[in-house]
Amino acid sequence: MSEMILTVDHNSEVPIYVQVKNQIRLAVERGLLKPGTQLPTVRNLAIELGINANTVTRIYADLEREGYLARRHGIGTFAADPGQGQPPESPGRPQLTETLRQLKALGYSNRQIIEMTAEILKEME
Repeated sequence: MSEMILTVDHNSEVPIYVQVKNQIRLAVERGLLKPGTQLPTVRNLAIELGINANTVTRIYADLEREGYLARRHGIGTFAADPGQGQPPESPGRPQLTETLRQLKALGYSNRQIIEMTAEILKEME
């Protein structure tokens, strides 16, 4: 992943998992990681960022499920074309999904998130 640099802010309220996952997802979406570009091994990325290898494994697995990465067993993990083979989704959905994940990680219940969202939408009218 020489074309981009991943960073981790250990003092951020945003979990490290979310920070790294968002950076990789955005790099693929913005074309910084072209389809077919090989990513570092789980071990190498974990060492480079100073994080647990299980965290990197989870990030890679999630991004593969979401269509951003493709694993080739015995070869490595590569950037994928997130638009291929998937129905188009609204442009704001990935950001909203990640925001909701962050709120859940901070301990908010579904009810609290819905109530907070309703309040904010009402204020925006």
